[in-house]
Amino acid sequence: MNEEKERRLTQLSKEARRWLARMIGNIGVGHVGGSLSIVEALVYLYYEEMRVRPDDPHWPDRDRLVLSKGHAGPALYTLLAMKGYFDKELLLTLNQPGTRLPSHCDMKLTTGIDMTAGSLGQGLSAAVGMALAARMEHRPYRVYCIVGDGEQQEGQIWEAAMYAGSQGLDNLVVLVDDNGMQIDDYTDALNAVRPLDKRWESFGWAVMNVDGHSFRDLESALTRARTVKKRPTAVIMSTVKGKGLSVAEGKLGSHNMPLSPEDVENALKELQ
Repeated sequence: MNEEKERRLTQLSKEARRWLARMIGNIGVGHVGGSLSIVEALVYLYYEEMRVRPDDPHWPDRDRLVLSKGHAGPALYTLLAMKGYFDKELLLTLNQPGTRLPSHCDMKLTTGIDMTAGSLGQGLSAAVGMALAARMEHRPYRVYCIVGDGEQQEGQIWEAAMYAGSQGLDNLVVLVDDNGMQIDDYTDALNAVRPLDKRWESFGWAVMNVDGHSFRDLESALTRARTVKKRPTAVIMSTVKGKGLSVAEGKLGSHNMPLSPEDVENALKELQ
């Protein structure tokens, strides 16, 4: 990756974080930590990796994204708005009465959302179905699914992983947001999920470990994933919960936290 591209993507990440601070601060509370930890992944996917048409959101051959950790919906909404799926000012209606942007993603409400999310663990099954459909219909699209590390405690994740591996779905990529925390505690304190790479490998997946905040790492992994044949790919992203906002960064309580006007003001200064 050249320096110019890296600078551009870094600035887009800052813009996304500014909008996240504003939209959650506007309602006063929200899923801050897990939204901020996947910003770089979403920026890279939407600006470099995925084939999408914001002016034709139902294009049959578009690449699909399933945000299985649906509570990070604010991060996905931000990228959709930045790409032009809808007006950015709509972001400030997050979780408000009558909004098209609920806390968790809803494909029937929000333009650009490929799958509704809510209960953790379900999104990967939907992504596997999409990838299988692409193969059966001889369509070129790829499917990307973002899951949380705490979400790995759900049995449905491993049922879907086992099936995808057995079917050799090489048009499917899972990105694991490994920030080490979940709503109640540190992930491994509740129910240890590591080593994540060995677990995914055991189900027949190609596995890559990356710094989830490094565009160079993300580019390398996702480029390599396109060369993998007869196996799905899991990209284990080491991330920091609340990345980019000092009030939230690395803090266990950032899963669902208040943001005051002062917090938002400070965040906007930090992200200039």
